[in-house]
Parts: sequence; C-alpha cells; structure tokens
Amino acid sequence: MIRVNRPRFAPGTILVTTRAQEQLPQYEMQRALARHIAGDWGDCAREDADANEAALQNGDRLLSVYHTADHIKFLIITEADRRATTILLPEDY
Repeated sequence: MIRVNRPRFAPGTILVTTRAQEQLPQYEMQRALARHIAGDWGDCAREDADANEAALQNGDRLLSVYHTADHIKFLIITEADRRATTILLPEDY
C-alpha cells in the first residue's frame, strides 16, 4: 500500500534564506517542506507540535524543525496569514 500525505494547509509563497540555500540539499528541503505541509512537524518540541495543531484551527504561525542527513538543523515557518512559508537555518531566525 502506498501512503499519501495530504496537505493540511496551503503554504503560500515558498521562500528560502540565502544561508539555507547554500547549506541545505535541495531534495532535503523539498522532502521537509512536503512533511511540513502534511502536518509532520519533524523534530520540534511536543509543545510546538501541539501549538501547530491548534494553529491549524485558529490561524496562528506554524513551525517545524528538521535535520539533514548531515545533521544540519533547519526550520520551516509558515506565517499566520499563510501567505508565505520560509525555509531557514536557526541563525537566520
């Protein structure tokens, strides 16, 4: 059986910071973005995951945390108005 992760929200415009573009493999950003949109919040704290679930209902910001195969931590943030989703490194935050 093939598992399909359906989008749980529209991410708006996808943005990537310069540092993230330089340090993260494209395929890992794409895979993480698909997970984020499907509601797989990655390695974020339980409290943040719970806040994301509530945000899907009340329209707050969404925050996910992922790591590349080389252990580079990065974030994906969708703005509360869902107009933009940004892939960034923690130091870009």
